[in-house]
This record gives sequence, structure tokens and C-alpha cells, in this order.
Amino acid sequence: MAKIRPFRGLRYALEAGASATPVMAPPYDVVDAQGRAALIAKSEHNCMRFILPDGEGDEKYARGASAFRGIAAEAMTRDATAGIYVYHQTFEALGTTFTRKGFVALVELTRFGEGPVLAHERTLKGPKMDRLKLMRACEAHLELVFGMFSDPDKGWESIVEPVKGEPVLIADFDGVEHSLWKVDDAAAIEKLQAQLADKSIYIADGHHRYETMVAFREELQGRGHPAAAYGMIYLSNLDDDGLVVLPTHRLVHALPDLDLEAVLDQVRPFFDVVTEDLPADTEAMRARMAAAGQERAAFGLTVPKSGTLAVLTLRADFDPAAAGLGEMAEALQHLDVALLHELVLERALGITKEAQAAKSNLRYFKSYEKSIDVARAGDDRTQLVCFMNATPVKDVVAVCDSGEVMPQKSTFFFPKIPNGLVFYDLAQDGEG
Repeated sequence: MAKIRPFRGLRYALEAGASATPVMAPPYDVVDAQGRAALIAKSEHNCMRFILPDGEGDEKYARGASAFRGIAAEAMTRDATAGIYVYHQTFEALGTTFTRKGFVALVELTRFGEGPVLAHERTLKGPKMDRLKLMRACEAHLELVFGMFSDPDKGWESIVEPVKGEPVLIADFDGVEHSLWKVDDAAAIEKLQAQLADKSIYIADGHHRYETMVAFREELQGRGHPAAAYGMIYLSNLDDDGLVVLPTHRLVHALPDLDLEAVLDQVRPFFDVVTEDLPADTEAMRARMAAAGQERAAFGLTVPKSGTLAVLTLRADFDPAAAGLGEMAEALQHLDVALLHELVLERALGITKEAQAAKSNLRYFKSYEKSIDVARAGDDRTQLVCFMNATPVKDVVAVCDSGEVMPQKSTFFFPKIPNGLVFYDLAQDGEG
């Protein structure tokens, strides 16, 4: 049973009609040093100053907390009443304009497998510890987790639409139009809580951040903190027309040797293999992968500068048990990203799950363009490019419901949720 509740959000105090663009930032894990410098140059109040603080060792978390409290005092305001925050993103993808709709609220925090919040990807200890130390220092939830729930009739929209009023935030950031509204109508919030009560919540993005909130909850409960049980989350309808999932391609590197023909020979009992000329451009590659994966799992493998592409499509008579995958969850047994990792990366290339998790031999590209550039021209490290299709949302849900998880970077819900929309200040909420 999913429990949500409103909260008194901490938001940038923007003049009427002013854009929030200068204070916003992408998720911390896609920002390098150069990107951080560019962001903080936009404004002395840009949230990247505390989302990704500078400094060495644990010193940086104290600096992040100091920056957060300083910017909050100078440039933010805490809403006088509790509410939920309706959030729309309008963007271009795949040649079409989409608007993804959702809302920000607090959700009751439960461990994966022990409540209605479900995961689909593996997580790593390092990123969770980093985020926990920052969360602990700031005593706030600064970054949004992206969750999904099923609502085919879009009932949640009919509840909030009549009462959302004028936006409290607008921005054109990272090529996306962002709009945020505060809804504090008690009757509407009560209806929304009832709408979500029997739903499962599927994490689309932010597995590490969610698990960090759960870990911090346990610390706060030990201190008797009155607001410990809930964490900030963005929720969108998995039946929303604006829910766009893009593929994440794999680039193999740092192996002692890589013989693609030997790899193909090893996996031919499981896949039909066709070797052809490498598609000329992004659209041709996307179309080729989509055609290959129309009925069954498929992906493409190419050695940089070879000019050829091996298209692997799961055989119609594929038997998971015969392939040694009988113990794998049924939801994963015919899933392209799971089969690539199990049969190609691990078995044929010897990249263990531990090495995959540590990214010892893998890089991930979310761009077809960049992946094709490497496939055509090569670089000084890539030995194999693995072209993927996007994982359908129905398959993400099936994996979540199975209790199993996909390999890392299996999904890319586009666009990402930026930082700077609203924050949950646990220190103030604990004071009332």
C-alpha cells in the first residue's frame, strides 16, 4: 500500500515570471568538473554548489551543508502550507514533442522487497555512501527519485488539474521546458492519496538515491526524528503518453583480447546472427535495431572501424533452461539487456558481474550518435560497441514485480529529472 503525503517544500524565491534556469542543474552523476564549473558560474545560488560540493574527503560534505544552508537563507523560501507539486516536462524526442506529467510528494520509505516501492536495477555501495554523507550533513532530501505508478484512466490528472492554479516555477533548461505548480487543496490531496493507496511504485531512475533515503530514515528514527518515515519523490503515470524510454549502449574496453567471430560462434545456439554493413547514421541504426527487435530480443555488435554490424536476434526456439538460465526470473529470460550481459559479456567475453558492476570493462553511452561515431572511427580504448533497443516499460514493470533486477544502466527514462525544483528540509520539518 503506497502512502504519500504533502510537505512544505523549500523552493527558490523567484520573482513573478522569472525563470529558474540559472539555479537548476542536472543529476549530479552526469556532471563532470567542467560541467560543474559552468553551472555554478550561472548563479551564486545554483544548486550544484551543494548537490556536488567541492573539496577533498569528508570535508566536502560539510562544505555542501554550509552552501545549502547559506543559499537557503539567501535565496529560498519554505512554503507556509503543505502541498504536492505538479510537474510537467515538455521536450523533443524521436522527432516528436512530448509532455511528461507527474507530481512531487513524500512517500513512505520501505526497503525494496518489503513494501510497495520496487526496484529494477542493481545498485552500488559507493554512490549510496556518497549521497548518504551529503544527506546527513544537510539533513535534507535534495534530489528527486523518479517513480512510476499505473493509472490507465489518468485519474490523478483529473484530481489535480482543476486546483493547480498558476505555476510557481518555469524554466527552459537542458532543452526541456519545465513547469511546477503547488497544490495545497486538502480535498484534492486526500483524493490523490486514495488514488495511490493500492498502487505499486516502480523506480524508474534514482535507485541509489532511494536506498540512501531509506538508510537515512533508519538513522533519523534512531534519533526519534518526527519526519523520518517519508522521503521526497517524483511520481509519474507509467501509462502516460509522455513516458519516453531510450536505449543505453555498451562499449567494451580493457580486455586482453577480443575476437568477435569467436564470440558469435559461442552464442549462435541462442541467436540468429546476420552480419551486414554498419548503418550509415543514427536513424538507420535505430530503425535497424527496432526491426530486429520487433518480435524477440535483439542487439547489435560491432568492432570499431570494421564497417560491419553483427545483428543478433533471439532464436524462436530459445530455451532458457537449456541455455543455463533456468534459475533466472522469467521476466529476464527473454530480455535483450539481460541476455547480452549473461550470454555475451559474462560467458563469451569473461566480464564477471563484479567487473560489470565496477565498470572495469564497460562504458555506457546514451547517445546513438556518439556510439556510431566510435563504431565508425574508433577510439584508443573501445574494443566492441553493443547497440541496444530501449527496454519497454511493461518489461521494467515485469522485472520489478518478479523481485529480480536488471543489469545496471538497463533503462534511460528521458529526460532526466533536474535538481532545483523543490527540496525537503528535514531539519525544519522536524521542528514543525
